[in-house]
Amino acid sequence: MILSQRISVACCRACTVFAIMVMVIAPLMYSPAGAAPVAVRAAEGAIHGYLLVRSLVGETMGQGELIQVVKEDGLVESHAVFHFKDGSLHDEKVVFSQKRVFTMIRYYLVQRGPLFPEQIDASVDRETGQYTVRSQAGKDEKEKVLTGHLDLPTDVYNGMLVVALKNLLSGADEMVSFLVFTPVPEIFKLRLLLMGEQTVRIGNLSRKASLYVFKPQIGKVREFFGKFFGKLPADFHYDCWIVADEVPSFVQFEGPLQLMGPIVRIELVSPRLTVKPEDKIPAN
Repeated sequence: MILSQRISVACCRACTVFAIMVMVIAPLMYSPAGAAPVAVRAAEGAIHGYLLVRSLVGETMGQGELIQVVKEDGLVESHAVFHFKDGSLHDEKVVFSQKRVFTMIRYYLVQRGPLFPEQIDASVDRETGQYTVRSQAGKDEKEKVLTGHLDLPTDVYNGMLVVALKNLLSGADEMVSFLVFTPVPEIFKLRLLLMGEQTVRIGNLSRKASLYVFKPQIGKVREFFGKFFGKLPADFHYDCWIVADEVPSFVQFEGPLQLMGPIVRIELVSPRLTVKPEDKIPAN
């Protein structure tokens, strides 16, 4: 009887500890919104950029394109697509306004293939507040469909973090919001922290690029338990380099495309002609 009571007490204590852990982890990816949106200092226009995705050791993993257009209603539509050698796909589209401040209006994300631990097809609309998330944890798991209402903060910048960085005041840090699909859509705060300058080469020229680090603001206790239970990556590694000229430009990004995915390096690549001088079309 005494042994039984001791076992019962031990089990209760274990359950209590487990319950506390659950309470810590449950709000892990959530932090209340409150930061101001980023002011427009360099308005966005039409862009067609070519991008290369590498591993941190330099191996080419895939390539992609960024196409951005300004619609008739003044909204900007930015569409980034990456195709990977292993057949994975990252397809991300954001529609945003740039009247005094940048505001995300609609967001779409498709991530599928072996590169991504979670297969995701998600959309969210600020005007209606509606979201839809289709997710699948593994190829043998059943697809889950989530729908609901989500009030987006004014400073949420999915698909727009580079835009936000290009519009920060010189030397300034910023706190913004970011939407993560776990697969339930969750909002957490992200600090854009200026770490310093590094030299980049542009042909025979050199320029100074500002290095920004993205730091999720979730607290040390939540971060510890998140990593312990495999809900967060062991290394929060989100870096981005921006040439801070009068017209700022993107240089390179390092970080995961999905929270628990591998860290990749995204950089610009320039088109090159493959024709030889003798193959040129003669002028009339």
